[in-house]
Amino acid sequence: MIERRLRCLGPHGFYRMAFTEWPGRVPGRVTICVHGLTRNGRDFDRLAAALADASGTVYCPDMPGRGQSDWLTHAEDYGYPTYLAALGALLARLDTASVDWVGTSMGGIIGMFLACLPETPIRRLVLNDIGAVIAKEGLTRLPTYVGADPRFPSLAALEADLRRIAAPFGPLTDDDWRHLAEHSARRRDDGSLGYTYDPRIANAFRLDDIKDIDLWAQYDAITAPTLVLRGAGSDMLRHDDALAMTARGPRARLVELPGIGHAPALMADDQIALVRDFLAA
Repeated sequence: MIERRLRCLGPHGFYRMAFTEWPGRVPGRVTICVHGLTRNGRDFDRLAAALADASGTVYCPDMPGRGQSDWLTHAEDYGYPTYLAALGALLARLDTASVDWVGTSMGGIIGMFLACLPETPIRRLVLNDIGAVIAKEGLTRLPTYVGADPRFPSLAALEADLRRIAAPFGPLTDDDWRHLAEHSARRRDDGSLGYTYDPRIANAFRLDDIKDIDLWAQYDAITAPTLVLRGAGSDMLRHDDALAMTARGPRARLVELPGIGHAPALMADDQIALVRDFLAA
């Protein structure tokens, strides 16, 4: 695994986007894995290692304001136009004709926005617990923790909080939780720990104006073969909406994972195998 940086241009100037590169065995095959709202690219370490071992090179960016990427100077710049521009810059850097895309939650929304465009480079698309309708129930939950900026005296305390917030990820091992915690922590000036995302990303959410988000127009325009993974207890992607996605647009293959909510962590062997086998075609 190689840590890299890319200089991107946002609405108010340049910033650096961090990403990891996992060199693969098959020349020319590229997969991009994009994380959820408050997460970072290191969530995909297990998946990326497995995909690189089986196929081509894997790239896992930290979206602006997350992980090791710069925080944006203007909070209003946190939004999909900025994210799409950043990943467009990454695609240009990679200079590849086609990519496979694995997107968890926000990363899946970005994937849909790119996959629906003319001349898209996306060959195959994996949507991890996100779809053509983003349910208001899940959106209502986000402001209950996104935007908080807690301080923790130790990594163990941060991990305990992460286990609480991310309990819907499913039955992860202690090693999995420690991995997520280590890459979710930033050291503050006073020596305490905080999360590695800019709390101002929450500014886009308003509790008085939350409703379902309809992305059917984008989804119906996708032609790339699509796999939808859904946590059976998800509050972000309802079962009926996911089922409808199998009959419209790219007519996705749907796999629902019991005992998991929003969103499957893609760290367990069976989840990794689902993604690997789908992208192998």
